[in-house]
Amino acid sequence: MDRMREVGELIAGVREALRAMVEPGITTLELNAVAEKMMRDAGAIPTFIGYKPHGMVPFPYAICASVNEQVVHGFSNDIPLKEGDILSIDMAATYNGFVGDTATTIPVGEITDELKQLIRVTEECLDLAIAECRPNNRVGDLGAAVQEHAEKFGYGIVRDYTGHGIGRHMHEAPQIPNYGRRGTREKIRAGFVFAIEPMLNLGTHETKTLDDKWTVVTKDGKASAHAEHTVAITPGGPEILTLTREQKAKLKKDKSERVSA
Repeated sequence: MDRMREVGELIAGVREALRAMVEPGITTLELNAVAEKMMRDAGAIPTFIGYKPHGMVPFPYAICASVNEQVVHGFSNDIPLKEGDILSIDMAATYNGFVGDTATTIPVGEITDELKQLIRVTEECLDLAIAECRPNNRVGDLGAAVQEHAEKFGYGIVRDYTGHGIGRHMHEAPQIPNYGRRGTREKIRAGFVFAIEPMLNLGTHETKTLDDKWTVVTKDGKASAHAEHTVAITPGGPEILTLTREQKAKLKKDKSERVSA
């Protein structure tokens, strides 16, 4: 668990550094270069580079950079981001034999209220799923929490890609869909670690893959948002591992203030 905390904090630092860089005019290739350098300088391996699921070509980048209607697995390129875009960045690092995985969707300059709501609700769905990460709950409880909240807003919930267990490998059992019924699927136990990652679309839940064999886009061309944390299940409930040191300190302070109030 200490090693999982270390890699989680490391990759969270990369995520927040990239978030601060996102503005009109920057390219995803520039962001990718910074992410790879930060990981390697910290002694970590960019987990995505060379990742090769069965029958696929190796993934060539340190981050998945998915713009607007791109859902996940987007390739970095030299096209400048423009005002009003949204950018989903997904990344993972391997450090001391363990993997941390995280994702976030970032506005590029000023975006529409419609897109602001999509990002906000995606993050809320992640928070609601994390709250279900308690011993003796079921994996279906997480998916149900996401589905119940997302469907209030009429969003399409991506079904082709799921969250997953994580530890010594990026993808471990169980799969964690973002939809489902409470009280179903695997029982959650203390010691499990999950990568939970809601992906919500403004329109249909249906997706398709581009000719590069990796980039996934919405079938109707409408925008998509993605949020992900690596979360450990402890006897007392969930522990979010992909927070920066500063975010952890703020969370601890907020909890203390709530208790004292």
